[in-house]
Amino acid sequence: MCWRGRGDSAILARGPVDPAAALGRSGGRDNAGRRDSTFSPSAAMNLALWLTRTTQRRGDRPAIGHGTRVWCSYDQLARRAAQLSAWLRAQSVAPGDRVGLFLTNRPDYLVMLWGIWWTGAAAVPINAKLHVREAAWILRHSGARLAFCDADTQTELTTALPGVALHAELPAEADGVCATQAQLAPPVDRSDSDPAWLFYTSGTTGRPKGVVLGARQLREASLGYLAEVQPVAPGDVMLHPAPLSHGGGLYHLPYVMHGGVNVVPLSGGFEPAEILELAAHWRSASFFAAPTMVHRLVAFVQASGRRPDGLATITYGGGPMYRADIQRALQVVGPHFAQIYGQGESPMTITVLPKAIINDAGHPRHGERLASVGYAQPMLELSIRDALGRALPAGEAGEVCVRGDIVMQGYWQQPEATAEAIRDGWLCTGDVGRLDHEGFLTLLDRSKDLIISGGSNIYPREVEEALLLHPAVSEAGVVGRPDAEWGESVVAYVVLRAPATAAELDAFCQQQIARFKRPKTYRFVDALPKNHYGKVLKTALREQEARIGDPPV
Repeated sequence: MCWRGRGDSAILARGPVDPAAALGRSGGRDNAGRRDSTFSPSAAMNLALWLTRTTQRRGDRPAIGHGTRVWCSYDQLARRAAQLSAWLRAQSVAPGDRVGLFLTNRPDYLVMLWGIWWTGAAAVPINAKLHVREAAWILRHSGARLAFCDADTQTELTTALPGVALHAELPAEADGVCATQAQLAPPVDRSDSDPAWLFYTSGTTGRPKGVVLGARQLREASLGYLAEVQPVAPGDVMLHPAPLSHGGGLYHLPYVMHGGVNVVPLSGGFEPAEILELAAHWRSASFFAAPTMVHRLVAFVQASGRRPDGLATITYGGGPMYRADIQRALQVVGPHFAQIYGQGESPMTITVLPKAIINDAGHPRHGERLASVGYAQPMLELSIRDALGRALPAGEAGEVCVRGDIVMQGYWQQPEATAEAIRDGWLCTGDVGRLDHEGFLTLLDRSKDLIISGGSNIYPREVEEALLLHPAVSEAGVVGRPDAEWGESVVAYVVLRAPATAAELDAFCQQQIARFKRPKTYRFVDALPKNHYGKVLKTALREQEARIGDPPV
């Protein structure tokens, strides 16, 4: 939907480079080729400096928790990160290299992340729910020099990714804390625009794109949390039931900056009873939750009668939350909710609906505000624009576009995709919405065919391509449908050339793609609706799905 205009496009380096050196040679341009007025050779910002500064002031305070116990202090975290950095350098990992993290949530995940940054390298966190083949593609595309993975995926990943060193545990050299601070090398100097986090998010083509985020973007996201979601005091707690590889993982940064405690549940995921126990134990505990997690928490509290204790803020996002659902959550769980809207290209930071507004039930427009995703966060500009790139007035629907230092530098090794996403300095989100006269944004639809189920992004073409590998499948069209529990569920319309059952196709899909991406419903049809050019009409499929109206089977 976004307009075409002169390019502010990002053309990222192809292959291993030292982005800081490239900046020095380019006369002050960032990794997207844009002029960087703030950069100078002496202006360096390694995120690991936040860890060293907090360690200087609060080294003996808890930094990471695992379940209800303290896993390490800030002093221990800094030493482990520095020792891991020394080990990485011994493995020939240099500043600017990429290191993969294909892991479930665990406390040493954060040691690995800070060790990567200490080295001046970029982390490539990968959703642990992805299929090993999908993870291997991301590691190849990013040019990762080595990767950390879970033990149960190491053998299969090694087969799929020969030539890349894979480690299931922290090396022994980084797992101790015997070295003194004086013996540890300081974090490597980096610039604000050196890649620090490559977040791979699929596009409508089904191929993942690596969103390049540097220290500038991660700092802006952290300051946005502190300014608009909630402040963080020493000892405040961030629970991590959502994947550390995703946006929720970024929320550990302001807690390190201000001396908070990042706690990984023993389950490594979201279990409502466990989360309530951890909140009651640690106190002043917050966490990020996809809407499906909020639904599960509400259902558990209602069924158990257990009133939450020790909760500070539940920040929800990553998918649609209907007005009735948040109203029910407020009644059952209490006044603990804040909402954010963002995407990997502007991580967690486009709009915010803070607790004060959500809890202001007496406001005459309270219902309308609850149905919105809030107002623009302070680090960016937000504009609703038409297909020609013209700003639209309040009340008119168009594409949500944003610009500011928080916006990604570009897609790794994909300049064409970057030029499509960033035009005249504006990030075109692909989401359709409208602003009201107070600046509150209401999302209406997505111009892309993205399906969000349980807070995870699912792209129809990925599923369609998997189905089309089955010899009995002639054509496939995949759409989403509203789902009370998951936000959306995946429905596959399938044209067969030979007999096959839904169970057979489901088992086949599980061999090709991540389990959470597979269709929940299969509808066998004689033909798919198409336009004159032979393109499948997804709008017609969604309309047909709405007419069917029965729950998925």
